[in-house]
Amino acid sequence: MLWVVGLVFAGTTQASSIENLARSLAKIRGEVEALQTELDLEKEKHASRIAALSSQLADLSVEERRQKTAIEKLEQSLKQLSEVSRQAEQSGEQLKPVVLKVLAIYKQYVLSGFPFKIADRIKAIETLEDNITNQHVDPNKAVNQTWALIEDEIRLSKENGLYQQTISLDGEKVLADVAKLGTVFLFFQTRDNRTGMARQSESGEWRFEITKSSGDAERIARLFDSLKKQIRQGYFELPNPLRK
Repeated sequence: MLWVVGLVFAGTTQASSIENLARSLAKIRGEVEALQTELDLEKEKHASRIAALSSQLADLSVEERRQKTAIEKLEQSLKQLSEVSRQAEQSGEQLKPVVLKVLAIYKQYVLSGFPFKIADRIKAIETLEDNITNQHVDPNKAVNQTWALIEDEIRLSKENGLYQQTISLDGEKVLADVAKLGTVFLFFQTRDNRTGMARQSESGEWRFEITKSSGDAERIARLFDSLKKQIRQGYFELPNPLRK
């Protein structure tokens, strides 16, 4: 009788062990399935991020080509001025229309282009135009001054830095700190802590927009902080104003 009871007890213990093992396997299987699901989601996120980065890279490539074309036009203007200045036999009256034509091209480039200190850049052009028209400057000197202005413009496209300028924001003129990255990106911070960027519309017009994302605001703030510390190289994650 005791022996039979012992068999029953042993069988019960074995059944319990199998049941525990089954529960453990089920738990492990559940954990594996959960990890697989998490892995699949991470793969999808990674694929989406790669696609987004590829799209941004394409946008930047297009913008780079556009900027390169614009710079090439300015450099062509410099070549024209160089040719004109070498033709010393020309009189001042012959030089004036050539210089004024180049200034007109340059002026249109500024008015329709990157919205960085446009008023100041246009003022410099118009002052020189007036001086040439009213014969306040010798045409040969005007050539050199025009050359210097366009060289400044080309240099502007290659420099990064912090500046101040008045921007149009929500219908009002606001003095803001701006971070200029070449002539592609222009971010701003106002004294009342509004943060954003310059964005070009499909029609080609530029406007300043306040960022709606706290994450983007933090990224822009880190850029300003780095530039203030004279850190001009490195990896910066920034909102993309080229994205429509």
